[in-house]
Amino acid sequence: MSVVGGKPMHCLSFDVEEHFQVSAFWSEARRQQWDKYESRVENNTRKLVELLDQHGTKATFFVLGWVAERYPGLVKALVAHGHEIASHGYGHELITDQTPEMFRADVRRAKRVIEDICGKRVYGYRAPSFSITKGTEWAISILIEEGHLYDSSIFPVLHDRYGMPNATPTIHLLRSEAGRIWEVPPSTANFLGARLPVAGGGYFRLYPYPLLRAMLKRSERSGHPLVMYLHPWELDPDQPKMEGSWLSRFRHYLNLHKTHGRLSSLLDDFRFDTIQTILELNTGTFSNIDTVSPHYEASLARTEMIASCGKPSLP
Repeated sequence: MSVVGGKPMHCLSFDVEEHFQVSAFWSEARRQQWDKYESRVENNTRKLVELLDQHGTKATFFVLGWVAERYPGLVKALVAHGHEIASHGYGHELITDQTPEMFRADVRRAKRVIEDICGKRVYGYRAPSFSITKGTEWAISILIEEGHLYDSSIFPVLHDRYGMPNATPTIHLLRSEAGRIWEVPPSTANFLGARLPVAGGGYFRLYPYPLLRAMLKRSERSGHPLVMYLHPWELDPDQPKMEGSWLSRFRHYLNLHKTHGRLSSLLDDFRFDTIQTILELNTGTFSNIDTVSPHYEASLARTEMIASCGKPSLP
Protein backbone atom coordinates (compact mmCIF):
# COMPACT_ATOMS: atom_id res chain seq x y z
CA MET A 1 0.00 0.00 0.00
CA SER A 2 1.42 3.37 -1.03
CA VAL A 3 2.10 6.08 1.55
CA VAL A 4 2.14 9.77 0.63
CA GLY A 5 2.90 12.52 3.13
CA GLY A 6 3.03 9.95 5.93
CA LYS A 7 -0.50 8.68 5.30
CA PRO A 8 -1.55 5.48 3.49
CA MET A 9 -3.46 6.13 0.27
CA HIS A 10 -6.96 4.72 -0.26
CA CYS A 11 -9.69 4.66 -2.93
CA LEU A 12 -12.71 6.95 -2.70
CA SER A 13 -15.65 6.55 -5.06
CA PHE A 14 -19.19 7.77 -5.65
CA ASP A 15 -22.04 6.22 -7.63
CA VAL A 16 -23.74 9.08 -9.47
CA GLU A 17 -27.45 8.33 -9.76
CA GLU A 18 -30.75 9.98 -8.89
CA HIS A 19 -32.37 9.35 -5.52
CA PHE A 20 -35.30 7.66 -7.28
CA GLN A 21 -33.12 5.22 -9.24
CA VAL A 22 -31.93 3.07 -6.36
CA SER A 23 -32.62 -0.63 -6.72
CA ALA A 24 -34.53 -0.79 -3.43
CA PHE A 25 -37.32 1.30 -4.97
CA TRP A 26 -37.20 -0.27 -8.42
CA SER A 27 -40.28 -1.18 -10.41
CA GLU A 28 -40.87 -1.17 -14.14
CA ALA A 29 -43.76 1.26 -13.72
CA ARG A 30 -41.58 3.64 -11.71
CA ARG A 31 -38.82 3.30 -14.31
CA GLN A 32 -41.19 4.74 -16.91
CA GLN A 33 -41.70 7.81 -14.69
CA TRP A 34 -38.05 8.76 -14.18
CA ASP A 35 -38.26 11.89 -16.31
CA LYS A 36 -41.22 13.11 -14.23
CA TYR A 37 -39.51 12.95 -10.83
CA GLU A 38 -37.66 15.90 -9.35
CA SER A 39 -34.01 15.71 -10.33
CA ARG A 40 -31.50 16.40 -7.57
CA VAL A 41 -28.36 14.62 -8.78
CA GLU A 42 -26.63 17.67 -10.30
CA ASN A 43 -26.92 19.90 -7.22
CA ASN A 44 -26.03 17.04 -4.86
CA THR A 45 -22.96 16.10 -6.88
CA ARG A 46 -21.74 19.68 -7.15
CA LYS A 47 -22.06 20.09 -3.36
CA LEU A 48 -20.06 16.91 -2.98
CA VAL A 49 -17.34 18.25 -5.29
CA GLU A 50 -17.16 21.41 -3.18
CA LEU A 51 -16.54 19.29 -0.08
CA LEU A 52 -13.82 17.30 -1.84
CA ASP A 53 -12.19 20.54 -3.01
CA GLN A 54 -12.12 21.83 0.56
CA HIS A 55 -10.16 18.73 1.57
CA GLY A 56 -7.96 18.60 -1.52
CA THR A 57 -9.25 15.13 -2.37
CA LYS A 58 -9.80 13.45 -5.75
CA ALA A 59 -12.21 10.56 -6.24
CA THR A 60 -13.66 8.20 -8.82
CA PHE A 61 -17.22 8.96 -9.95
CA PHE A 62 -19.12 5.98 -11.37
CA VAL A 63 -21.61 7.89 -13.51
CA LEU A 64 -24.86 6.41 -14.78
CA GLY A 65 -25.12 6.84 -18.55
CA TRP A 66 -28.71 8.04 -18.15
CA VAL A 67 -27.46 10.85 -15.89
CA ALA A 68 -24.52 11.71 -18.14
CA GLU A 69 -26.82 12.20 -21.14
CA ARG A 70 -28.99 14.65 -19.21
CA TYR A 71 -26.20 16.48 -17.41
CA PRO A 72 -23.12 16.49 -19.67
CA GLY A 73 -21.94 19.69 -18.01
CA LEU A 74 -21.76 17.87 -14.70
CA VAL A 75 -19.53 15.17 -16.17
CA LYS A 76 -17.25 17.80 -17.72
CA ALA A 77 -17.10 19.65 -14.39
CA LEU A 78 -15.97 16.47 -12.61
CA VAL A 79 -13.17 16.07 -15.14
CA ALA A 80 -12.21 19.75 -14.78
CA HIS A 81 -11.86 19.25 -11.02
CA GLY A 82 -9.45 16.36 -11.59
CA HIS A 83 -11.72 13.46 -10.72
CA GLU A 84 -11.81 10.12 -12.52
CA ILE A 85 -14.94 9.25 -14.51
CA ALA A 86 -16.01 5.59 -14.59
CA SER A 87 -19.19 3.78 -15.63
CA HIS A 88 -22.16 2.75 -13.49
CA GLY A 89 -23.91 1.27 -16.54
CA TYR A 90 -26.63 3.06 -18.45
CA GLY A 91 -30.06 2.30 -17.00
CA HIS A 92 -29.29 1.10 -13.45
CA GLU A 93 -30.67 -2.35 -14.15
CA LEU A 94 -29.35 -5.21 -12.04
CA ILE A 95 -27.14 -7.65 -13.92
CA THR A 96 -29.17 -10.43 -12.29
CA ASP A 97 -32.18 -9.18 -14.29
CA GLN A 98 -30.34 -9.07 -17.63
CA THR A 99 -29.20 -11.55 -20.25
CA PRO A 100 -25.56 -11.36 -21.37
CA GLU A 101 -26.74 -9.65 -24.56
CA MET A 102 -28.71 -7.03 -22.62
CA PHE A 103 -25.79 -6.42 -20.29
CA ARG A 104 -23.34 -5.96 -23.15
CA ALA A 105 -25.64 -3.42 -24.80
CA ASP A 106 -26.04 -1.51 -21.51
CA VAL A 107 -22.30 -1.44 -20.81
CA ARG A 108 -21.41 -0.45 -24.36
CA ARG A 109 -23.99 2.33 -24.46
CA ALA A 110 -22.89 3.80 -21.13
CA LYS A 111 -19.20 3.71 -22.01
CA ARG A 112 -19.79 5.40 -25.37
CA VAL A 113 -22.02 8.13 -23.90
CA ILE A 114 -19.64 8.97 -21.08
CA GLU A 115 -16.48 8.90 -23.20
CA ASP A 116 -18.07 11.13 -25.84
CA ILE A 117 -18.91 13.69 -23.16
CA CYS A 118 -15.74 13.72 -21.10
CA GLY A 119 -13.28 13.11 -23.92
CA LYS A 120 -11.41 10.52 -21.86
CA ARG A 121 -11.30 6.76 -21.89
CA VAL A 122 -13.47 5.07 -19.27
CA TYR A 123 -11.47 2.36 -17.51
CA GLY A 124 -13.70 1.37 -14.61
CA TYR A 125 -17.14 -0.13 -14.07
CA ARG A 126 -19.36 -0.75 -11.05
CA ALA A 127 -22.62 -2.65 -11.37
CA PRO A 128 -25.82 -1.26 -9.84
CA SER A 129 -26.18 -2.74 -6.35
CA PHE A 130 -22.97 -4.75 -6.78
CA SER A 131 -24.93 -7.24 -8.85
CA ILE A 132 -22.06 -9.37 -10.08
CA THR A 133 -22.91 -12.33 -7.87
CA LYS A 134 -22.84 -16.11 -8.08
CA GLY A 135 -24.53 -16.85 -11.38
CA THR A 136 -23.56 -13.60 -13.14
CA GLU A 137 -19.79 -14.11 -13.24
CA TRP A 138 -20.13 -14.10 -17.04
CA ALA A 139 -20.32 -10.30 -16.79
CA ILE A 140 -16.57 -10.13 -16.10
CA SER A 141 -15.71 -11.46 -19.57
CA ILE A 142 -18.06 -8.96 -21.19
CA LEU A 143 -16.46 -6.08 -19.29
CA ILE A 144 -13.03 -7.17 -20.53
CA GLU A 145 -14.26 -7.50 -24.11
CA GLU A 146 -15.84 -4.04 -23.95
CA GLY A 147 -12.54 -2.45 -22.92
CA HIS A 148 -12.77 -2.02 -19.17
CA LEU A 149 -9.56 -2.41 -17.16
CA TYR A 150 -11.08 -2.66 -13.69
CA ASP A 151 -14.35 -3.63 -12.03
CA SER A 152 -15.68 -2.76 -8.57
CA SER A 153 -18.86 -4.85 -8.51
CA ILE A 154 -18.04 -7.86 -6.34
CA PHE A 155 -18.82 -7.16 -2.67
CA PRO A 156 -17.24 -9.93 -0.55
CA VAL A 157 -20.02 -10.08 2.05
CA LEU A 158 -23.21 -11.99 2.80
CA HIS A 159 -26.25 -9.83 2.02
CA ASP A 160 -29.86 -10.42 1.02
CA ARG A 161 -29.54 -8.41 -2.23
CA TYR A 162 -25.94 -8.91 -3.37
CA GLY A 163 -22.54 -10.22 -2.38
CA MET A 164 -20.10 -13.09 -2.87
CA PRO A 165 -19.00 -13.88 0.70
CA ASN A 166 -16.12 -16.12 -0.37
CA ALA A 167 -14.63 -13.62 -2.80
CA THR A 168 -11.14 -12.20 -2.32
CA PRO A 169 -11.57 -9.08 -0.16
CA THR A 170 -8.59 -7.09 -1.48
CA ILE A 171 -7.62 -5.62 -4.85
CA HIS A 172 -6.54 -8.36 -7.27
CA LEU A 173 -6.61 -9.48 -10.89
CA LEU A 174 -9.43 -11.67 -12.11
CA ARG A 175 -8.83 -14.02 -15.02
CA SER A 176 -11.48 -15.24 -17.44
CA GLU A 177 -11.48 -16.70 -20.92
CA ALA A 178 -11.57 -13.13 -22.26
CA GLY A 179 -8.44 -12.01 -20.42
CA ARG A 180 -7.68 -10.28 -17.13
CA ILE A 181 -9.20 -7.34 -15.25
CA TRP A 182 -8.51 -5.65 -11.93
CA GLU A 183 -11.15 -6.33 -9.29
CA VAL A 184 -11.50 -3.55 -6.71
CA PRO A 185 -13.89 -4.85 -4.02
CA PRO A 186 -15.47 -2.52 -1.46
CA SER A 187 -13.76 -2.78 1.91
CA THR A 188 -14.67 -5.15 4.70
CA ALA A 189 -13.39 -5.71 8.23
CA ASN A 190 -12.96 -8.95 10.11
CA PHE A 191 -14.63 -9.07 13.52
CA LEU A 192 -14.83 -12.22 15.64
CA GLY A 193 -14.38 -14.35 12.55
CA ALA A 194 -17.07 -12.55 10.57
CA ARG A 195 -16.51 -10.30 7.55
CA LEU A 196 -18.35 -7.01 8.06
CA PRO A 197 -19.04 -4.43 5.35
CA VAL A 198 -17.46 -1.07 6.19
CA ALA A 199 -17.02 0.48 2.74
CA GLY A 200 -19.75 3.11 2.84
CA GLY A 201 -23.31 3.51 1.67
CA GLY A 202 -25.85 2.48 4.30
CA TYR A 203 -23.07 1.06 6.48
CA PHE A 204 -21.43 4.48 6.59
CA ARG A 205 -24.67 5.91 7.94
CA LEU A 206 -25.49 2.97 10.24
CA TYR A 207 -22.33 2.62 12.33
CA PRO A 208 -21.45 5.42 14.78
CA TYR A 209 -18.50 7.20 13.18
CA PRO A 210 -15.98 6.42 15.99
CA LEU A 211 -16.75 2.70 15.55
CA LEU A 212 -16.50 2.95 11.76
CA ARG A 213 -13.20 4.81 12.02
CA ALA A 214 -11.80 2.14 14.34
CA MET A 215 -12.79 -0.64 11.93
CA LEU A 216 -11.30 1.24 8.98
CA LYS A 217 -8.07 1.84 10.87
CA ARG A 218 -7.91 -1.85 11.66
CA SER A 219 -8.38 -2.69 7.98
CA GLU A 220 -5.77 -0.10 7.06
CA ARG A 221 -3.21 -1.88 9.23
CA SER A 222 -3.60 -4.97 7.05
CA GLY A 223 -1.58 -3.14 4.38
CA HIS A 224 -4.31 -3.04 1.73
CA PRO A 225 -5.94 0.12 0.36
CA LEU A 226 -9.45 0.85 1.57
CA VAL A 227 -12.14 1.10 -1.11
CA MET A 228 -14.94 3.43 0.01
CA TYR A 229 -18.17 4.38 -1.76
CA LEU A 230 -21.12 6.72 -1.32
CA HIS A 231 -23.87 8.30 -3.42
CA PRO A 232 -24.53 12.03 -3.88
CA TRP A 233 -28.13 11.51 -2.71
CA GLU A 234 -26.78 10.39 0.68
CA LEU A 235 -25.82 14.00 1.36
CA ASP A 236 -29.40 15.18 0.70
CA PRO A 237 -31.65 14.72 3.76
CA ASP A 238 -34.36 16.89 2.15
CA GLN A 239 -34.91 14.66 -0.88
CA PRO A 240 -38.53 13.67 -1.68
CA LYS A 241 -39.58 10.45 0.02
CA MET A 242 -40.26 7.40 -2.13
CA GLU A 243 -42.80 4.70 -1.37
CA GLY A 244 -41.40 1.27 -0.58
CA SER A 245 -41.08 -1.42 2.06
CA TRP A 246 -40.12 -0.41 5.58
CA LEU A 247 -36.73 -2.08 5.13
CA SER A 248 -36.01 -0.24 1.88
CA ARG A 249 -37.01 3.07 3.43
CA PHE A 250 -34.92 2.36 6.54
CA ARG A 251 -31.84 1.57 4.49
CA HIS A 252 -32.26 4.55 2.20
CA TYR A 253 -33.20 7.33 4.63
CA LEU A 254 -31.29 6.34 7.77
CA ASN A 255 -29.09 9.18 9.08
CA LEU A 256 -28.92 11.11 5.81
CA HIS A 257 -28.50 14.26 7.88
CA LYS A 258 -25.24 12.90 9.29
CA THR A 259 -23.54 11.96 6.01
CA HIS A 260 -21.96 15.34 5.23
CA GLY A 261 -20.33 15.65 8.63
CA ARG A 262 -19.16 12.05 8.68
CA LEU A 263 -17.69 12.32 5.20
CA SER A 264 -15.83 15.47 6.22
CA SER A 265 -14.41 13.60 9.22
CA LEU A 266 -13.44 10.67 6.99
CA LEU A 267 -11.56 13.01 4.66
CA ASP A 268 -9.69 14.42 7.67
CA ASP A 269 -8.81 11.01 9.10
CA PHE A 270 -7.75 9.21 5.92
CA ARG A 271 -6.08 10.11 2.62
CA PHE A 272 -7.87 9.24 -0.62
CA ASP A 273 -7.42 9.39 -4.37
CA THR A 274 -9.02 7.92 -7.49
CA ILE A 275 -9.09 4.18 -8.08
CA GLN A 276 -6.97 4.60 -11.20
CA THR A 277 -4.32 6.52 -9.25
CA ILE A 278 -4.21 3.97 -6.42
CA LEU A 279 -3.82 1.11 -8.89
CA GLU A 280 -1.01 2.95 -10.66
CA LEU A 281 0.75 3.80 -7.38
CA ASN A 282 0.61 0.21 -6.15
CA THR A 283 1.37 -1.69 -9.34
CA GLY A 284 2.90 0.73 -11.83
CA THR A 285 1.29 -1.28 -14.64
CA PHE A 286 -2.39 -0.34 -14.42
CA SER A 287 -3.05 0.01 -18.16
CA ASN A 288 -0.80 -2.87 -19.28
CA ILE A 289 -2.53 -5.75 -17.57
CA ASP A 290 -0.82 -8.41 -19.68
CA THR A 291 2.51 -7.62 -17.97
CA VAL A 292 1.20 -7.89 -14.41
CA SER A 293 2.59 -10.73 -12.33
CA PRO A 294 0.35 -13.77 -11.68
CA HIS A 295 0.99 -12.96 -7.99
CA TYR A 296 -2.05 -10.69 -8.16
CA GLU A 297 -4.32 -13.14 -9.90
CA ALA A 298 -7.50 -14.93 -8.86
CA SER A 299 -9.65 -17.13 -11.07
CA LEU A 300 -13.33 -16.94 -11.88
CA ALA A 301 -13.37 -20.43 -13.36
CA ARG A 302 -15.35 -21.47 -10.30
CA THR A 303 -16.88 -19.10 -7.77
CA GLU A 304 -15.41 -20.90 -4.78
CA MET A 305 -11.88 -20.59 -6.22
CA ILE A 306 -11.87 -16.83 -5.74
CA ALA A 307 -10.96 -17.14 -2.08
CA SER A 308 -8.47 -19.98 -2.52
CA CYS A 309 -5.88 -18.64 -4.93
CA GLY A 310 -3.29 -17.56 -2.43
CA LYS A 311 -5.23 -14.44 -1.43
CA PRO A 312 -3.73 -12.16 -4.11
CA SER A 313 -2.89 -8.74 -2.76
CA LEU A 314 -1.00 -5.56 -3.49
CA PRO A 315 2.60 -5.51 -2.24
